Amino acid sequence: MGFPENVLARGEKVVKSLHPHWLTVVGPTLLAVLLLAIGVVVAWATPDDRTGNLIQWVVAGLLVVVAIPFVLVPFLRWRTTHYVVTSHRVMVRRGILSKSGKDITLSKITDVSFEQTLLDRIVNAGSLRIESAGDSPDELLRNIPRSNEVQQLVNRLVDEDDLRRRRSAQPPAE
Repeated sequence: MGFPENVLARGEKVVKSLHPHWLTVVGPTLLAVLLLAIGVVVAWATPDDRTGNLIQWVVAGLLVVVAIPFVLVPFLRWRTTHYVVTSHRVMVRRGILSKSGKDITLSKITDVSFEQTLLDRIVNAGSLRIESAGDSPDELLRNIPRSNEVQQLVNRLVDEDDLRRRRSAQPPAE
């Protein structure tokens, strides 16, 4: 599912819509598999009587209690984090129950840089830091897929936006 078009200004186009890199949910996914395996082993190893059923229900409850904060929440956080680059701005939307967002217009962006650890380089991800003019702090976008390409894209769009603004500010030639 793409980013909703109804939040865009007239003439604004989505150039790139991203979620954090899939690697951010590998740990929670492995934990989910481990918890499921524990549940299967407990169900297999306990007798099918009243005591065994009680043990199975207690273990299942404990597994669910562990899975919610360590599996479900990270997956939902990953899925509800959107990084959207448009022809006019960079938008960041985060939040599962409560939402937060930030829009940085291309004309306000003063610098875009990326950082990659060795693991990031292997999986082609990284962090993107967007500096903007004004009082707001830098925006750090973590675990961006192809962060170096996104950095180049934002830089190109900033240049194109600057050129477009300069052209529209010039008086028409007679």
